[in-house]
Amino acid sequence: MSRGPRSAGARRDWGGDDSGAPILHVDMDAFFASVELIDRPELRGTPVIVGGQHRGVVLAATYEARASGVHSAMPMTRARVLCPQAVVISPDHDRYRDVSRAVMAILGEITPVLEPVSIDEAFLDVSGARRRLGPPAEIARRLRERIAAELHVPASVGVAATKFVAKLASSHAKPDGLLVIPAPATVSFLHSLPVGALWGVGERTAERLSRLAIQTVADLAHTPLPTLQQAVGRAGGQRLHDLSWGRDPRPVEPVRREKSIGHEQTFATNLTDRAELAAVLLDQAHRCAARLRTGELLAGGVAIKVRHADFTTLTRSRALEAPSDVAHQLYLTARELLAGMDLPRAGVRLLGLRCESLSDAATTAVQVRLDEDETGRRQAERAMDVIRQRYGVDSLTVGSLVRPTTTENAPGDIS
Repeated sequence: MSRGPRSAGARRDWGGDDSGAPILHVDMDAFFASVELIDRPELRGTPVIVGGQHRGVVLAATYEARASGVHSAMPMTRARVLCPQAVVISPDHDRYRDVSRAVMAILGEITPVLEPVSIDEAFLDVSGARRRLGPPAEIARRLRERIAAELHVPASVGVAATKFVAKLASSHAKPDGLLVIPAPATVSFLHSLPVGALWGVGERTAERLSRLAIQTVADLAHTPLPTLQQAVGRAGGQRLHDLSWGRDPRPVEPVRREKSIGHEQTFATNLTDRAELAAVLLDQAHRCAARLRTGELLAGGVAIKVRHADFTTLTRSRALEAPSDVAHQLYLTARELLAGMDLPRAGVRLLGLRCESLSDAATTAVQVRLDEDETGRRQAERAMDVIRQRYGVDSLTVGSLVRPTTTENAPGDIS
């Protein structure tokens, strides 16, 4: 979900003319929390937070919890203070991925011009589906109804002429709504928003713009371009200026390659024993390798992330001798990276493994050595994949000596 500020005063109805608005942005509402409520209907209408029971960060929160100031990426300790009555649920990322795949399958039936941008949102260009399914707003309405009926999770949809405006529209349609921004209303809609709604305007950029008395998108749009570029840089100024006038030429890109696949864990108690940390890496390597094989991908490199008790965070990475989807190879590389790091006496609060430099398994040439034993390992791991698919992800556990309070997939889960 977009974290840019929404305008409380922005109009919620800009007319229904969708003739020039073929781009849809589908954004699942409080996705992780909504999935958890599928099996806990008694919690609907109450504050619910998905995250670590005591540590880690908020991964998702229902709108009832958000009303108390809780938001994603907030430390759990802070969230509990703001909303002590909330029910806290530990995340189940395998379940979230299953529901996400089901959502994307529904979207894919509408048009092949589909661009997933994260586990819970996607762009669609429905230009080619109009004759078959009707105008964009009608397609959006049916999508929302079908997702709710079949998967029991809510989705908000923005309909607009460009990707950027469609994403803003879905944000302003929340929760569980639909907002159409007709092409002729694009500039009026944008100019009604705070400047922070523009992509690329974070706290630091907002401070620079504030010195120029730029508080809204309209203010920015009417600022001379040279003045804007002097404040935020030549390229950044040009991009913000274009967005403020609704210029966004980017097409919906149907094929979007995953940049990385990773898994990380925050521990209930800081870990100091290297053997326990190695066991966690082994489990993470198997999880990542299974996802590589599912996606028919190979990893060209491995990285680890280590967060100390004082929140100091370090990363180390290394290229593999040959691209691989075998957990054993990923684990050996990650273990060597960990061995080269000094660990504090106070221990480690978070550990993560990430596969990088991904490539298609079918088109990647891999030179097999005469002493290579990866074929047998790959066959064994594929057999494990089959068992997990049939009996559940927890039917086989590899090398896990500790149980984390929070299991978080890093932001690059679908990058």
